[in-house]
Amino acid sequence: MSSRIGWEDLVWEDPDGGTIVLHGTIPTVVYPRKLRPSIEWHGLALLESDEVVELWEQEEKDEAESSGVNLAHGLVSGGTMGIFLEEVTQIDEVTSGRFPDPEPRRVHRLAVRHNRSVFFIEPELDDEDWEAHMIAEAKEVSRWKKLLGLVTVGKKWRKKVKQNIFQAEKPPKGVTANLSSAAVLCATWWDLNEWLIGEAIAEARNLRFASRLRGALKQLRMDHGNDAVLLVPLFMPWRSTIFNELNNLPDVEENSSNKTSRLDMEEE
Repeated sequence: MSSRIGWEDLVWEDPDGGTIVLHGTIPTVVYPRKLRPSIEWHGLALLESDEVVELWEQEEKDEAESSGVNLAHGLVSGGTMGIFLEEVTQIDEVTSGRFPDPEPRRVHRLAVRHNRSVFFIEPELDDEDWEAHMIAEAKEVSRWKKLLGLVTVGKKWRKKVKQNIFQAEKPPKGVTANLSSAAVLCATWWDLNEWLIGEAIAEARNLRFASRLRGALKQLRMDHGNDAVLLVPLFMPWRSTIFNELNNLPDVEENSSNKTSRLDMEEE
């Protein structure tokens, strides 16, 4: 398996049949064609709730009215995302700071255009277990030690960047090497977000998501058999964690949020 800050998609084969392709992305960064999935896939799974589509559409409307408004908002909002945006937009030869998040939105448009199944992996709000999870996450983030730690987030950021540099891999030939810097920033942002919610809560989320990914693949097998391929765009440093959870063969959870969109949308 490649580095968690590597460019090769992780491919997991379900012993029950079918394949899950974990496609690493970097927030707000536009991927060149060489980094986009070349494998044929039949369905898309987003580690989001179905509300993310409405958010994307709103961001597109906002950009049409005032180009760059979402980036400006992200920069002034502070926190780890504010630091990430400030630094990633300064990297030469990397197209970044784009909203809605370019790569997930691009593959979602492809899925809709070609009438492929779209699965929203985050449980809905009426799911009692997920509600309890979200409450636990909110409590963990608001602990005084975590809030105090945010005061020195700049120091933590610099320390994490130095650690992550050694895990970064060079992009494929023909792709700017500066994307490695963007990947390091992505990993740093992700690590600090995971630190905020805590290891136990993150593990519980990852296990639930892996179970629901298997459920999505099970449904996809109904139409495509053992050749079914489920594409999952997710933040680059998150891939290896989800891959390991899938390897543990969690129980298959039927995904009640499965939806197939049939709007006529064009690929970006």
